[in-house]
Amino acid sequence: MVDSSSSSYIHLVHRLIEECILLNMNKEECMEALSKHANINPVITSIVWKELEKENNEFFRAYTRSREETVSRTRQRIHNMVSSDSSKQRV
Repeated sequence: MVDSSSSSYIHLVHRLIEECILLNMNKEECMEALSKHANINPVITSIVWKELEKENNEFFRAYTRSREETVSRTRQRIHNMVSSDSSKQRV
């Protein structure tokens, strides 16, 4: 059985993970941020994240897909900007 303080701690980690998701972080970025800014052991963050994934599988699949699409679009924009700048410099 989980005692009240453990339950509160897990709830806190859960809430902080939700904040990380709102900031469009992946699991590793969230683990790093919570470790650095909230002094939460990355193993705890990982365990809570995995449990949230189990409970909300569809959400996390869509979230991961959306993040991948965002990263892909960002990379394409950067590539286009670099290509545009390099063609201007050749003139």
